[in-house]
Amino acid sequence: MATVTVAAVQAAYILMNQRACTDKAVTLLHQAADAGARIVVFPEVYIPGTPIWIDSRPIWDGDEDWYAMLVDQAVVVPGPVTEALAAAAHAAGSYVVIGVQEREPHGATIYNTTLYFGPDGSLLGKHRKLMPTGSERTVWGMGDGSTLPVIDTPHGRLSGLTCWENFMPLARYYLYSQGVDIWAAPTLASSDGWIATMRHIALEGRCYVIGVNPCLHVDQIPADFPHRESLWPNPEDNEGWVEHGNSVIIDPTGKVLAGPARHEETILYADVDLAAVRAARRLFDPVGHYNRPDVFQLRVDTRSRSSVVLGFPSDNQMRVEPIEKPGPATLD
Repeated sequence: MATVTVAAVQAAYILMNQRACTDKAVTLLHQAADAGARIVVFPEVYIPGTPIWIDSRPIWDGDEDWYAMLVDQAVVVPGPVTEALAAAAHAAGSYVVIGVQEREPHGATIYNTTLYFGPDGSLLGKHRKLMPTGSERTVWGMGDGSTLPVIDTPHGRLSGLTCWENFMPLARYYLYSQGVDIWAAPTLASSDGWIATMRHIALEGRCYVIGVNPCLHVDQIPADFPHRESLWPNPEDNEGWVEHGNSVIIDPTGKVLAGPARHEETILYADVDLAAVRAARRLFDPVGHYNRPDVFQLRVDTRSRSSVVLGFPSDNQMRVEPIEKPGPATLD
């Protein structure tokens, strides 16, 4: 089977600047595509960047202006940002996976969302992070089972989870059951343990894993950012690295093909061959010959959980039972 080149784009974002982040993503996409990449993966919430104040300040202590900026710069799907990214994917002839901070057209709740675009310029799917972690819950709402897409490509089935969702065994198992061959893991996690997790998923799912982080130095926070001196109060910590990077590409045997890359903006490349996935699964297939459905079963609710349901039930669905009036009380 033919191989395909995949790319993990480890890049700095322009904090809370939707337009600048989108323009940079388009430029980097074309750079990766010019190098031969046909699947290009960007970091978690790359547009318009991580709300870094949730880890640098006491929760809800003076973050009003920052959150208002986040709502203003968040991405509406579909909208101008998705149109720009779709056009870029089409021009590049590549599949694109990219993290955005999403909101509804008239909403102020933000979702940590991953978007999937096809080389024909179509928006193929989106995934909202199911469970924000720790302080993330002060800025992000929760997704539901309706946004767990698996994308068919000529190079294998493409899907994945976001950051610490990758620690959720049932979420992983559900995607394994959908036959994922190429696993995208946009993340902010920067520890050595994260690399071990990426290798474990590759071995457990017998799939390629593309872990992608942003990489941001404190000097790259815009000079005119509101209350900049309070945003990251200890700029000397970690030699000034706000986001360390940690991008990596793993093959289905757990071998590291590229990375981990830290403390630099870079693009990692690796060749992916669907035949290697199939060969690895002859030894272990978590949802096939190495599964015991007579012992274990997983139930998944893939319905959308909207807070408002429009319309009324039909007459056949709605019955009103008469209320019987109590008779006169009697004494025995």
